[in-house]
Amino acid sequence: MARSAPQFTCTACGAVHRKWAGRCDACGAWNSIVEEAPLSAGPAAKTLGASRGRAIPLGTLDTQEAPPPRTLSGLEEFDRVLGGGLVPASAILVGGDPGIGKSTLLLQATAAFSRAGLKALYISGEEAAAQVRMRAQRLGLTDAPVQLGAETNLRDILTTLDTERPDLVVIDSIQTMWADNVESAPGSVAQVRAACHELVTFAKRRGCSVVLVGHVTKEGQIAGPRVVEHMVDTVLYFEGERGHQFRILRAVKNRFGAADEIGVFEMTGGGLSQVTNPSALFLSERGQASPGSAVFAGIEGTRPVLTEIQALVAPSTLGTPRRTVVGLDAGRLSTILAVLEARCGIPFAGLDVFLNVAGGMKVSEPAADLAVAAALLSAREDAALPADTVVFGEISLSGALRPVGQTENRLKEARKLGFTTAIAPARSKIGAGEGIMVKELPDLTAFVGDMFGAG
Repeated sequence: MARSAPQFTCTACGAVHRKWAGRCDACGAWNSIVEEAPLSAGPAAKTLGASRGRAIPLGTLDTQEAPPPRTLSGLEEFDRVLGGGLVPASAILVGGDPGIGKSTLLLQATAAFSRAGLKALYISGEEAAAQVRMRAQRLGLTDAPVQLGAETNLRDILTTLDTERPDLVVIDSIQTMWADNVESAPGSVAQVRAACHELVTFAKRRGCSVVLVGHVTKEGQIAGPRVVEHMVDTVLYFEGERGHQFRILRAVKNRFGAADEIGVFEMTGGGLSQVTNPSALFLSERGQASPGSAVFAGIEGTRPVLTEIQALVAPSTLGTPRRTVVGLDAGRLSTILAVLEARCGIPFAGLDVFLNVAGGMKVSEPAADLAVAAALLSAREDAALPADTVVFGEISLSGALRPVGQTENRLKEARKLGFTTAIAPARSKIGAGEGIMVKELPDLTAFVGDMFGAG
């Protein structure tokens, strides 16, 4: 049998090297490269055949298995994002900006699950137990049967979990965990990876659900190696702006439910309260029709959500006009501006463009293209769109309007909130009896002519 070549890994950044070196070429750290022994290099490999594993049981694709049982917390928005409740032996990673409310949300969820009959533990590595108790008093959760601990040593935490045998454990946060068998500082790539592996393995072995809190980088990604997101079953992002009271819990990965599902919460003095009708909340402060405003009928996961897209176009005093975007992709805005100029003859040169999604909502689906174009044209022409009109549709580079999915759900949500007219691409699949008048337009030029009398 050929001998396995040794592998060297940097404990600071996770880079793999073919040989040992004093300095990592990837991150520049000194004395951070260690050797990782392959499976066949253990003590048992010295005996004949000891390096071979056992044969795993195999099945066919038509094997029928019962769906996993779920436990509902009673927080409908949280249960929705999880895919319909908490699955036993699942590993969940929750990320978000500092101070956005991750600890508050998970403390409320842990208390709800404990009241639903689960044995729940909350392990804090960032705050003392007294600080967590003060938050629980403010939230009115002191009567919940949640066991609380404050520790960062991973070995002590795993020993406690083996003794207590909980159904749910929350680790706040994974970046503060320290494994004494890894020679690097807490929060490093190697420490985060090792701690996450041990906790996920414990979850699968003991049937305990583990929720890990993760810090995010300035780019908005969860700090640490991306392999952590691959290890866990579900990845949730808690989004929102500190200046807004709205918070959005978004699933970007879920092995037990739909991805891109969202739950909407409102930050109050007594914690996070659920928002069962986010469309009405996002449009609650919308007054009379004004230039630069368009209502977009979007889909987040399985839920239709109406949001207001606001635009401001003003003469620029700079050589290069500003393009400021909040809540949308800046590259998509540049594409829409180019299509408006090339296909409709409407230039934005010499004009500053500011675009915003009201309420702190983030929109990523291409169906928002037509609503963005409507807001831009409304602001440029200083002409308000009708207040009872919603807009959705994707714009191609040729200027054609492309149909989008779940048209009927978008129209039902718009009708429920009192909208009477919708502007959508031609060839959209619209069912009968939606109770709303739909203007189907083939391209962007027809839209400009219909709404603003030019083309």
